[in-house]
Amino acid sequence: MKKKILALSLLLLLTAMCITSMPIFTVKAQNASGTGWITSYSIYDYSSKQLLVQYNSATGVNQTLAPMMPGEQVYCTFTVNVFTAGSGDLSLGSSLQRLLQGEYWTLVTQNYSLGSAFNPNANPTAFTWNQGTFTMTLYGIVPTPSTASAPIYVVTLFGPSGTILQQITVLATSAAMASFLTIYNQKEADLKSLISSGVATGYTSLLSTVLAQAEAEATAGDVTGATNLLNAINTSNAPAGSATQALLLPIIVVVAVIAVVFAFLFMRIRGKVSYIQLVVEDQIKDLEGLTLRISKIDRQSSSSLESVKDRLKRLVGM
Repeated sequence: MKKKILALSLLLLLTAMCITSMPIFTVKAQNASGTGWITSYSIYDYSSKQLLVQYNSATGVNQTLAPMMPGEQVYCTFTVNVFTAGSGDLSLGSSLQRLLQGEYWTLVTQNYSLGSAFNPNANPTAFTWNQGTFTMTLYGIVPTPSTASAPIYVVTLFGPSGTILQQITVLATSAAMASFLTIYNQKEADLKSLISSGVATGYTSLLSTVLAQAEAEATAGDVTGATNLLNAINTSNAPAGSATQALLLPIIVVVAVIAVVFAFLFMRIRGKVSYIQLVVEDQIKDLEGLTLRISKIDRQSSSSLESVKDRLKRLVGM
């Protein structure tokens, strides 16, 4: 029985590690042949010109700056490197819906001949397979996915036989999923900041597991539950790590030493004051006896001594 429990625990631990290592919602140009036909692309909102997604194969940087919403009008400018000539025609296709006005495809580069088969209003459209590089802009509307998030094949490059050479694939999301992604990215940035600042490893590992669980729930369709899980994360009271504690330890020691020194000085001064107070009180008692005797001889001197005695009593709080 114990062996079964141990095996199950190891299985759960490995599963959590695998989930944690999964990237979230990758946006990329999928290369079926590994030859790198589409070298870069940028997707913008049609109305606001806001940059949504950007990729450059030269730098390897792939950025999702804002989610693509269903029904959103967008345009995608991409560069195709036809690194070798061949027989037959290549073709371009898209799963974006067509705008009410304008063309599907607009050739930006003027030194590449697409041939007579190219139709800017057709989807898909063929073009002559010539060696060279050209830049194209595609206009369209993001379709509504059947689930909370679904891949959208913005651009697909086909070979002469219909084989997919490469695709630009992004994730179209609902409004709820877009909100989840925004919160997720913020929590992920918080986690990276905590790790770099030396927060306790156990805490950051737990936070990574929660993020992975939220991602899994969102992918499975429970976007509301995943968002609630992220909102439950509070990083404001994260425990300090061992490195931070080691840095703070000398400061704590110094403060403690200073506190001990001040306590010692205070007690020493307080002891001296107490001793002086006892001496003054004894002198006051002696002065009372002396005043009583002098009053029988000289009342004026007795009155002066009484005044001194009263001042001494006030001084020591008697």
